[in-house]
Amino acid sequence: MELLDITRKSGRYDVVAFPWMPEIFSKPTKDKTDQIWEARPKWSRAWDSLPLGTHTVDALDFNGAFLSALKTHLPLGELVHSEGPIDTVKQKRSGVHLVTPGEWTHEYLPNPLGSRDEDGPLWITEATLRLMNRAASEKYGQLCAPPEIHESWTSGSTEHLLEYVRAALTQVRAEAIASDDAVAREYVKAMYSKLVSTMGDSNYNRDLHRPDWMHIIRSQAFANLWEKAFKANAAGLHVVGVKDTDELEVIGDWQTVVDARGRRIFPEGRGVTEVKPKKQRVITIGSEA
Repeated sequence: MELLDITRKSGRYDVVAFPWMPEIFSKPTKDKTDQIWEARPKWSRAWDSLPLGTHTVDALDFNGAFLSALKTHLPLGELVHSEGPIDTVKQKRSGVHLVTPGEWTHEYLPNPLGSRDEDGPLWITEATLRLMNRAASEKYGQLCAPPEIHESWTSGSTEHLLEYVRAALTQVRAEAIASDDAVAREYVKAMYSKLVSTMGDSNYNRDLHRPDWMHIIRSQAFANLWEKAFKANAAGLHVVGVKDTDELEVIGDWQTVVDARGRRIFPEGRGVTEVKPKKQRVITIGSEA
């Protein structure tokens, strides 16, 4: 929190640290969650949708998932209610939205909404809404219909609210890796992990109570992972699993695939823009499997 205060001294935005929160952020009991759906992925591809033969599945681990997710559109003030469609991109707003999602029919990619068993409307965050709208766009091949927005709780927003915190921690993390300083590396990880986990509803953070930020940042981490899966599929890899915040399972030569500009999609390493291979397994698809 001291680091956050330091980076906010020259900030141009007034931030409300203890705003009133609508009822949807209240937990029904201590052990249950509130109504906000974060779209956490837990997806495995059906084997019968893959080509016949023997394949090697690589599990890739994306470094600093929550650290990268600090760059997201966060509401600055108290959330204000509105009904009907809202264009948060043009209006520079962020928050949570009650939506009815479009149907998802693709077996080669996970639903950007995450693994949800129920049908009907649900409350999602700004990060999930923007991801679903991108998936519905022509650039992404119109994979689904855009979600229908019924009502929203939003405030004026910025994508740069935690940018200086993210940049500072990213730099220290890189220096710790370069100098093989395991203590500093783990300390940085603990800092951003605790920041996200305690900004919502925790007795360990008495300086900030923004459960909306917590949900949006977590959702942004899941959205970033879905984007990695989309890029892998577009590059010709077979996506076979997307799990938690940082694991992507693919079939194919992931070390050589490049984007339209000729840059490697998944450079290997320990930086926040790089991946680490976690494990391999071999599967056989066909009548003898």
